[in-house]
Amino acid sequence: MGERKGVNKYYPPEWAPEKGSLNKFHGTHALRERARKLDQGILRIRFELPYNIWCNGCGNHVGMGVRYNADKSKVGNYYSTPIWKFRMKCHLCDNYIEFQTDPKNCEYIVLSGATRHNQRWEQQDNEGHVVDKGESFKMAEDPMYKLEHGIKDQKKANEEQPRLSQLEDMQLANKDDFAVNQLLRKKFRAVKKDRKKSESRDQILLSKASLNIPLVEENPDDVQLATTVKFHSQFERLKDKRHALKLQSIFSSQNRSRSSHLVSKLGVVNHRNFKPLLGTQEDTAVSGVVRKRKHSQQHENVSPHKATDTSSVQTSVVFGETSLVSDEYGSNTDSDS
Repeated sequence: MGERKGVNKYYPPEWAPEKGSLNKFHGTHALRERARKLDQGILRIRFELPYNIWCNGCGNHVGMGVRYNADKSKVGNYYSTPIWKFRMKCHLCDNYIEFQTDPKNCEYIVLSGATRHNQRWEQQDNEGHVVDKGESFKMAEDPMYKLEHGIKDQKKANEEQPRLSQLEDMQLANKDDFAVNQLLRKKFRAVKKDRKKSESRDQILLSKASLNIPLVEENPDDVQLATTVKFHSQFERLKDKRHALKLQSIFSSQNRSRSSHLVSKLGVVNHRNFKPLLGTQEDTAVSGVVRKRKHSQQHENVSPHKATDTSSVQTSVVFGETSLVSDEYGSNTDSDS
């Protein structure tokens, strides 16, 4: 395949070996446009993002592995290791992003123009093996400490062996990647559905209360505490007021004293058993009894029929029957006439 590769170069007639290479003869660099700022110590390279970032110019998310044409320049040394800076332009806006190597921690750091999307976690939080540099130096210098540390590691490995065997069995049982992926997506869909339902419920509550604040998750302790608090609502206040009105008398103090005096004067029933009538019915009944009493006193000869009528009228007052009062009074008038 080497013979098919075009490696031949064209040498013009005016070129001579003493004039150097073709690049020197044409006054160009072998890297062409990439070395345009080489006199300033800047070389154009192809840079790949080492992790996810948020662009500070447009606010968009840029994923890890996106490639840019970056200007590479040397800004210092960490002992004998050079520190490089990379400057590139965001492909979504006019913002410039700058990265720099960190040989001490073996990673890249963002200088300006972007914010790192932090997805790191501590190894001890995930039951990982944490390596302490001081402990590593001590193990390299002290053979006895290294032996003791090895014994501890062996003991820990024996304790974790059942759990490791269980994990291996689970991995062998779930060899079907499609089934595992399907199970995981099903779980994610259920969580997403619950989250959307909660967000819609919170949005309804915020719109009803005309609020513009973020709501936190419901705490069972707060729910239990809220159930123990009793608020005196407007309905309960109206209920108490209605109950107080029922306990009060429907007549004024003047009308109540007058009706009590008339009943005691008639001597029909005791005051405790007297049941007052409502509104004008009470006035009509009492006035009818008074008129009947005066009419009977004006006549010296009272017939037994009229006495019976008077007692019936008085009885009607006791039971609050206004119609009987008017009927009996009409019959007495007819008989007198």
